[in-house]
Amino acid sequence: MKTATMPALRVQPELRQAAEEILRPGETLSAFVEDSLRRNVAFRRTQQEFIARGLASRDEAKKTGVYFSSDEVLAELDAIIVKAAKKVRK
Repeated sequence: MKTATMPALRVQPELRQAAEEILRPGETLSAFVEDSLRRNVAFRRTQQEFIARGLASRDEAKKTGVYFSSDEVLAELDAIIVKAAKKVRK
């Protein structure tokens, strides 16, 4: 598969300097920008999926009339955390 280029990015000199100052040994500014782009694409996809699940859940609740209180949800989340913590300790 052929690679593609991203549009040129104009930034304030201070931002470029800040980015250059935090580069890891051997890391290029181009690699840093590519990594940042990949992470943001992944984050936004995850965010979109989260919102879609929330909207679907809302629609299902409206359709069925089954709703859960925040106390019920928090109790279930607490139980999940307790179960995960026990697994880690084993």
